[in-house]
Amino acid sequence: MTATVEQAFPDAGSDGGGRLSGLRTSTRARSTSSRVALGAFVLVLAYLVLVPLFKLQQLAVADDFRGYRVAFGDGRIWETVRTTVYLAVGSLAIAMVLGTGLAFAASRLPVRWRGLRSLPVLPIVVPGIASVTGWIFLLSPRPGYLNAALRNLPWWNHLEQGPVDVYSLPWIILITGFGLTSFVYLFVSSGLSGISSEHVEAAEVAGSSSIGVFFRVILPLLRPALVYGAGIALLLGLGQFAPPLLLGTNTGISVLTTDMYAATSQSPVDYGAAAAIGSPLLVFGLLVVIGQKAFLGDQARFVTHGGKGFQARRRSSPLSVLAIVLYCLVATVLPITGLLLVALSPFWSGTLDPGTFSLDSFRTVFGQSDIVTAILTSLTASLLAVLIVVPIGFVCASVLLRGQRFRILRQVLDYLVAVPLGIPAVVFGAGFLLTYSAPPFILYGTKSVIVLVYVTIMLPFATRMLLTGMTALGSSYIEASRVSGAGLLGTNLRILAPLLRSTAAGAVALIFVLLAQEFGASLLVRSSTTQVMGTVLFDYYTNGAYPTVAAVALIMTAVTAAGVVVALVLGGRNALDKL
Repeated sequence: MTATVEQAFPDAGSDGGGRLSGLRTSTRARSTSSRVALGAFVLVLAYLVLVPLFKLQQLAVADDFRGYRVAFGDGRIWETVRTTVYLAVGSLAIAMVLGTGLAFAASRLPVRWRGLRSLPVLPIVVPGIASVTGWIFLLSPRPGYLNAALRNLPWWNHLEQGPVDVYSLPWIILITGFGLTSFVYLFVSSGLSGISSEHVEAAEVAGSSSIGVFFRVILPLLRPALVYGAGIALLLGLGQFAPPLLLGTNTGISVLTTDMYAATSQSPVDYGAAAAIGSPLLVFGLLVVIGQKAFLGDQARFVTHGGKGFQARRRSSPLSVLAIVLYCLVATVLPITGLLLVALSPFWSGTLDPGTFSLDSFRTVFGQSDIVTAILTSLTASLLAVLIVVPIGFVCASVLLRGQRFRILRQVLDYLVAVPLGIPAVVFGAGFLLTYSAPPFILYGTKSVIVLVYVTIMLPFATRMLLTGMTALGSSYIEASRVSGAGLLGTNLRILAPLLRSTAAGAVALIFVLLAQEFGASLLVRSSTTQVMGTVLFDYYTNGAYPTVAAVALIMTAVTAAGVVVALVLGGRNALDKL
């Protein structure tokens, strides 16, 4: 050590040791302040995420576990659990196959068709509750427009209803799978954009076919994106609310989320039973998070470029255009068509009369002050939540990827970020209602509680999307900046943020889209004077005002689409690879 000090400070004499000691003291002080700041950050997130769940569990175990006795004392709960698993696994299988295939097809689009890369995301842009109602308008057994058209074919002209029953479990699974496909596509396409063309070209030169390259080279390198995408799709499948609520309730098909909503909407409200019913979802969520960690291991193994001369070219294929367009037609155009037909009609029936088409339903929407206010509330709350959650997600992703010196805090943060994925939005809504309807924070009936619940449920999406982008970039850029003398803040602002511009734009677009159409959590924290678009649409649907429902759904779709366009403009044309 003496030799080292003398070499480092050859002219300092006895002052060299003092300078080195001062340097060590300064380093320890900075390390301590970093730990304190990170600890405070983790505590704030822990309060936001865990306290609402703790409040619910308090009610579930109160009075000698009355909530659990009520929830699991009925033998039908196990049939509900099985149905929930069938829905989650079936929709996951559909989403993984379609999402991965569409991402690979998008990477091989001819140059003039590159704009089609955003089409597989369109099912996200169409609000879930709007998409489901669109399918109802098309495939309801008797008045559904598409069913009525199919009954004109020779095979089914003897039928009085059908041939498709959209209220059956297979169709609930299929429609849910279409919606989850876009999430898988987002993660896989982001991972594909980070795979260097050198690996693909080397395999092709070695004589491997396109299918061989896909299974032997691309899929192994896509493991982080596939694991994240599969985990999120599985958890979203377990927590699905709109499809089983609208399609399954009247036919006796129930899942855990619909049973939970029933417990919170009955009179008197039973939050304890609702919390107990959601307990299996908590267990599933933890298992998925642990499984993600086990499958990924050291994520540095999946970094495929270091920055020099990096390109991600692929061979083009005209069949990619056909695959993407076909999926878009089925998953997006059909339900929107159903909504448009009902919105233009004076009422919903199995027959169409273009002579009666009008814009009366849209005039009704904009003439109702409650609907206009709900639209403005949705926009305001969604934008505020995006502005809050994206920076938080950036900090979380940075700590998870490069915060090895904060081992314990890093592990706690990892689980905190993952928790909202395993908890249905309806449960968080109930938890926030309990937490923020009493001191010290009384926020019930305000926009603030909506923003808080939005930030909480979107935290995993912001973190995971940014983390995927950071993982693909590797550490070369950051190390070069720090060696050059730049500080941590300067490196993040000048180096990392510009490189993550397209990824951040994709995250902003995804979060805004999800929040602009969210109604599960909003359904619980809303009040008579504070509504959002999703809750207003649901209220009009339950009242049977179908043309108004269709008009509101189309307006929601237009709002979310506008948000995507703005995010893509801000993120540049490369944001299409992330969205």
